[in-house]
Amino acid sequence: QYMSGFGNEHVSEDPRCPGALPEGQNNPQVCPYGLYAEQLSGSAFTCPRPTNKRSWLYRILPSVCHKPFKPLEEGHLTHNWDEIEPDPNQLRWKPFEIPKASQNKMDFVSGLHTLCGAGEPRGRNGIAVHIFVCNTSMIDRCLYNSDGDFLIVPQQGKLLITTEFGKMLVEPNEICVIQQGMRFSVEVFGETRGYILEVYGAHFELPDLGPIGANGLANPRDFLVPVAWYEDRQVPGGYTVISKYQGKLFAAQQDYSPFNVVAWHGNYTPYKYHLEKFMVINAVAFDHADPSIFTVLTAKTTRAGVALADFVIFPPRWGVANNTFRPPYYHRNCMSEFMGLIKGHYEAKEEGFQPGGGSLHSMMTPHGPDADCFEKASKAKLEPERVADGTMAFMFESSLSLAVTKWGLQTSNRLDKNYYKCWEPLKSHFNPKCK
Repeated sequence: QYMSGFGNEHVSEDPRCPGALPEGQNNPQVCPYGLYAEQLSGSAFTCPRPTNKRSWLYRILPSVCHKPFKPLEEGHLTHNWDEIEPDPNQLRWKPFEIPKASQNKMDFVSGLHTLCGAGEPRGRNGIAVHIFVCNTSMIDRCLYNSDGDFLIVPQQGKLLITTEFGKMLVEPNEICVIQQGMRFSVEVFGETRGYILEVYGAHFELPDLGPIGANGLANPRDFLVPVAWYEDRQVPGGYTVISKYQGKLFAAQQDYSPFNVVAWHGNYTPYKYHLEKFMVINAVAFDHADPSIFTVLTAKTTRAGVALADFVIFPPRWGVANNTFRPPYYHRNCMSEFMGLIKGHYEAKEEGFQPGGGSLHSMMTPHGPDADCFEKASKAKLEPERVADGTMAFMFESSLSLAVTKWGLQTSNRLDKNYYKCWEPLKSHFNPKCK
């Protein structure tokens, strides 16, 4: 079950304990049912009201009850962007391989791999792109990110995510955001794969609509927040709480489930969104509107109009532009563009770019349609046509210059070294005698 609305002030309590939320105040001397009050702050106390993020949690035991954290050597996370020399080339990856459970059991945490990124969490400015591949559920383990927010894009297999605020079922073609500090555990139902955009230093917002007006793109009411759910469960064998802190993992033990929040209220929550709900805006006369019209969520910088990271999708839509080359045009950009494919075929590269894979076009590195796409689109009869039916491609776009990890360039063994060849058949059509 869910409540709707982006950034709303929500109130929720588990129906097994009616009246668990204190009335009229946040921190009474004695909370109902003998609960502990705990505030989770997602912003500085003194942030302006529109950007002030916090929630009050009423729990059976406070989260401070755990043994000391110790380093956890697991997964393949990093924010060391200098471990390998920079590579300005167009990069494309084949679908990332999911290990078989019979050979190597891997849950969400152990299946995290950093592909590229920039900045660093201690300075609270940066992003990272991770791939997750897993085949088993997290058992008596949870994760929280001290560094920033996770925007999770499942590509294969659904995720049942238990959080301190309640449960969310997130399937391919949906996304979810787990904000900084929120504890969560991931249950899977077979071989599972997806993408993560991590931002440190900002939270995701809905983009401003400007001349579009009051409605359009991702509408606030379509974002869903879980309702309160708790378990009062002792774990004598030890429950492991994992913290991602300054780019590394640390584990602490406790003897109870962390999902013991009976009631909560606030505006700092996890949430999910179905990409089919996106209201597409498009050109209806000629030429292209910029791909910013497909922005679902943005994490802003202090510079107006410049994003730390945008999450952009390319959903099914109508193409009707007259006298226009309709696929994406050839382009060089002062932004970094990582693209992934959830399902189907991407319109500008129907071969080679596959679901579960990805591509990175770095700052000012040229990119655009492959040769086959260019020839077909240049000769196509321009009638109204459906574009991208049965597909969903997305882009993580950033104003930062992204470095690729050693895992991405070498260890994963998924880099397509022939990517550049898709443009080699392009030929000159220049004829100075024919305008």
